[in-house]
Amino acid sequence: MSIPTDVRTTARRFVAATSREALRLVREALGAEAIVLSNRASAEGVEIVAMLESDVTQALQSAAPMEPATAPAPQVAAPVAPAPLVAPAMAVAPAAPVASVAPVAAAIPRPVPVVSAPAIQPRPEPQPATAQTDVVLNELHSMRGMIEEQLASVVWNDKQRQDPVRGRLLRTLLGAGFSARLSKALLEKLPTGQSYAQGMAFARSELIRALPVHEDEDALLSQGGVYALMGPTGVGKTTTTAKLAARCVMRFGADKLALVTTDSYRIGAYEQLRIYGQILDVPVYGVKDAADLHLVLQDLRDKHMVLIDTVGMSQRDRAVSDQIAMLCSTHRPVKRLLLLNATSHGDTLNEVVHAYRHGGGNELAGCIFTKTDESTHPGALIDTVIRHRLPVHYISSGQKVPENLMPADRAQLVDSVFQPRRHNALFVPSEVEMHDEPAGAAPSAQVVQAQVETDRLRTQYQNLIRAMAHDAQELATAAGALAGAQIGFEAARRFWRHAGDESIGQKTVQDDLLVHARSEIAVGCDGHVLALSGQVGLRSNGGDDVYECQSSLLLSDRHGQPLSAPNQWLSTAGTRGGDARRKPGVRQVQWLGRQSLGKPVVHLLPRMPAVELMAEWQSQSQQWLARVPGSTSVIELRTGESSALARIDAEFSEPVPAVFKGKPAMQCEAHAMVQLRVAADKPALPPMRGVVRRVLDERGQKILAQTCMLSNADMRVSARQLAQWQAWAADAEPCFRLIRQGLQLAGGMGELGDPDMLKRLLIAGQVTTTAWRLLHARGEWADRARMLLNQLTGRPAKSGRPLTGNALYVGVSKLFVLLEALGTESTAPMQPQLRAIEKQA
Repeated sequence: MSIPTDVRTTARRFVAATSREALRLVREALGAEAIVLSNRASAEGVEIVAMLESDVTQALQSAAPMEPATAPAPQVAAPVAPAPLVAPAMAVAPAAPVASVAPVAAAIPRPVPVVSAPAIQPRPEPQPATAQTDVVLNELHSMRGMIEEQLASVVWNDKQRQDPVRGRLLRTLLGAGFSARLSKALLEKLPTGQSYAQGMAFARSELIRALPVHEDEDALLSQGGVYALMGPTGVGKTTTTAKLAARCVMRFGADKLALVTTDSYRIGAYEQLRIYGQILDVPVYGVKDAADLHLVLQDLRDKHMVLIDTVGMSQRDRAVSDQIAMLCSTHRPVKRLLLLNATSHGDTLNEVVHAYRHGGGNELAGCIFTKTDESTHPGALIDTVIRHRLPVHYISSGQKVPENLMPADRAQLVDSVFQPRRHNALFVPSEVEMHDEPAGAAPSAQVVQAQVETDRLRTQYQNLIRAMAHDAQELATAAGALAGAQIGFEAARRFWRHAGDESIGQKTVQDDLLVHARSEIAVGCDGHVLALSGQVGLRSNGGDDVYECQSSLLLSDRHGQPLSAPNQWLSTAGTRGGDARRKPGVRQVQWLGRQSLGKPVVHLLPRMPAVELMAEWQSQSQQWLARVPGSTSVIELRTGESSALARIDAEFSEPVPAVFKGKPAMQCEAHAMVQLRVAADKPALPPMRGVVRRVLDERGQKILAQTCMLSNADMRVSARQLAQWQAWAADAEPCFRLIRQGLQLAGGMGELGDPDMLKRLLIAGQVTTTAWRLLHARGEWADRARMLLNQLTGRPAKSGRPLTGNALYVGVSKLFVLLEALGTESTAPMQPQLRAIEKQA
């Protein structure tokens, strides 16, 4: 007669402070073939219940023929284990016990009849059957959860081994704030055999395609209507209302807009919006209930657009539905825009959308992202709007009105999610941080500081290694695009290589620069070459010696972009004195006048030169264009009257579209032949051309800026060309300040008497032209190249803010180092080396 064996009587319980210590106790007591039945955390520590493999087999053999005497209890489905259930620290058991896990679980819940035998003592007080069944069911649920968890771990580890790139991509998406559902859905479509860079490019393109964005701001504003901005408390509704109102005022005037607030609860809410209304000259109305709102909207029916600032409510507040019903009960349709806080958790954002989405049969018209400049994991925002198909209208990234409100851009939103972060995630622990540490071992201040520095360097090195290895294809594509974009990239790289070559002197570099300048002029200029003169202050590496650098920058007369910087004139800052020939631009005019550049040179001067110089340049046939004050006294040759240049009697041309401070504007100019009034002891000057350029607002009604110029250029150059050349010169003047950054990257000024000082300065000036042209280039290739260069700097790009010239210069210099490390003379034969690096990675 076989005697049934109770598993609970043969299993042993082990308790220790950590799971590692408990597993060690199991291994010492039962051996490496022991089977873990359950583990849990208790007040005593970590508790593990385990038993010998032989005991499990005996329990199976004893329990197999047994049938319950009464009706069987409800059976609990046990998962079929495809792998042995063993502790991670133990050896894997043979294949035989694999199937034994399920029968053990299935045998436990059946009631076992009590059989009288000498070996088994009857229990004095047996527990009720229901209580015993509950205990067994609880143990079963614990075992089932443990089995599912370990099976999921096995499956995950198996996928990691089969496709580690897919696993890394999943971790990247989860770390950026995307949900596991969306991340896995994206990677399911990923073709196999892709590199990490290709996988990221695929994920980026899929996110851009799936992201719903309202891209046509003109259509949104032109159709007008009533818009209500809704959202939880503190999301930024009032500030965003003011920003949107400012954009509307700039588009169609203050008389076509009205502001309404329903916030009668928060102290000062109406006053805050009223102040914005006074600044914008827009009326502000306060409403209390649905009837009041109905009357106000009836009075504002002639307004092109009405913006409603609503009360902030928690998504769990029952009054949210009442607020939505009030907005939907008016005679005039109200389009609701939901504001989503970029700093909120993904589950919170999901709750907000669910709470505000439906109501009165009126769906949300879209959403606005707020506080994106404060977010650490913006992927949750994109995940939310993709899941709910909620179009994004605007992005708010600060407190400034209206600068910090921009129309949503798909590519820019997705790219902002994957920008490298300055610090490691504090609330997303790494694998190292998950290990047990002894209690009470607080790190010292020196250790914390060293860890911060290590994390910073690790981030920079990871960015660099990713650019060299996993993003090798991206590096090759960007380098090839830069080489073929006609921005002087190959020449800049060649000159940068000369900076560290002691065998190449200053004279060789300057001769090479002249050859490069002639080739650039032949391709990039139509009838003239523009020579812009400027100056920048420099300091030696020690900081004691101060220098003044006078630089020449050759611009194209076709598009105004810098072509070459063939000469740099260096002097100590205190040697200029009152000598007119040492003023900015004078030496450069003299030097360029002796060079043969293939096309006539027109010198663009920051101020009017001395009368003696103008007479000398006139005799040398030097052409120039100088910006002068509007009060400059001239004699109009047509009338013979004397007046200020800004008041010349000339008719302005028809305004044409232009850009002023990054915004659309209109431009017109007036032109007259004048003669400069000079003192009697000064040489008489021939007639010259006076030009007055005005920049008007987009409507052509308000003067935004006015510039006066004098020039001796021949009449074949129109007044509009002269005005355009002067505008290009003003736009390119900040380029001179980049020379300081380039010189520092090329080795600095050095000490007085350094023979390579001027050589480094010449090289920095030429590379500046390439960095400047790349900074202002347009097109997808330029955006991708700037993104890669920003990654090389190791600095996070701020959302909505363009890359600065200094940061771009750093990225260009590091790209030169990378290309040198690859050992290529040009970017054309880069593919084999990059593919080799990618395979090694």
